[in-house]
Amino acid sequence: MLAISLIIIGILLRFIPHTANFTPVAAIALFAGVYLNKRQALIVPLLLMVISDIFLGMHNVVIFTWGSFVLVTLVGSWAKNHKTFKGIVSTSLVSSFLFYLITNFGVWAMGWYPQTAKGLLDCYILGLPFLRVFSVATLSYAVVFFGAYELIARRVRDTKLAKVLL
Repeated sequence: MLAISLIIIGILLRFIPHTANFTPVAAIALFAGVYLNKRQALIVPLLLMVISDIFLGMHNVVIFTWGSFVLVTLVGSWAKNHKTFKGIVSTSLVSSFLFYLITNFGVWAMGWYPQTAKGLLDCYILGLPFLRVFSVATLSYAVVFFGAYELIARRVRDTKLAKVLL
């Protein structure tokens, strides 16, 4: 139930108008890594991306994009034991930086920039504004997802709803 909800929320939020790279996918991948079993956690961001990219458009960097979200999910698995505010903020920032490093390398490797050291440096420099927006989105959505889940969990922990929601 939680995995399906995350996929649907992620797809819907990718389709609404938003600033470039201001999406919840990294936060969802982190969240899935923390709260779902490993198999479900890895499937959530991949399915979310595959379904939405079919409609939004495929490109030759998807393997780097999708792969980045798999790594972010693994960061989330590590964060299971670090569910503090500081832990969520730090894993959100690490995830954003990993995504930036991997996807910008992919953009360069797929020929969007000259295949030189200067081309790679230019790719990373020109990607900095996207890193800023992506980091703010990941932090914002992570606070919302983790905060809402913990608030709901506290309220329903000792009720019959706990088996369904938690």
